[in-house]
Amino acid sequence: MNTAVTRNESGVTLSADARAKIDREIAKYPPGQKRSAVMAALAVAQDAFGWLSTETMDAVAKYLDMPPVAVYEVASFYTMYNIEPTGRFKLTICTNLPCALQGATAAAAHLKRKLGIDFNETSADGLFTLKQGECFGACGDAPVVLVNNKRMECWMHADKLDALLDELATAAVTAKQVK
Repeated sequence: MNTAVTRNESGVTLSADARAKIDREIAKYPPGQKRSAVMAALAVAQDAFGWLSTETMDAVAKYLDMPPVAVYEVASFYTMYNIEPTGRFKLTICTNLPCALQGATAAAAHLKRKLGIDFNETSADGLFTLKQGECFGACGDAPVVLVNNKRMECWMHADKLDALLDELATAAVTAKQVK
């Protein structure tokens, strides 16, 4: 497993790999403005750890020389950051008006029924967390679902949602067997 953070007696520290990735993001900003890379730094930590604990956000704040509360504000404002543990796959369905008019409400109801959970809950097997999102900028492809904030799936209707869930569950089993 790629670990961006490690725990030791002094708390959580960012790995060398995570620091290198964050440094590449910092380099995109003028000297003395490394705080501008906070969103990218949070994404690096979350990608490897799965979610952003207070200790992980503290490590990011320390690395960027910024107050921890400023990092917490960013992480809690944007829905792409998980400040609580989530399932292996976070499914975020856009429920904004264009998606709702194209079937997002029905798609969300189908996912809730199929997974046995509501928004902001995780399935009993720990594989899926269902979230509600606001406009992913793909209104022409509505309804839209994001998988782990990285992969966008469009035109999500019951049969396609079932195939997506099967694909992700299979990927999880395969990944577990490889370890």
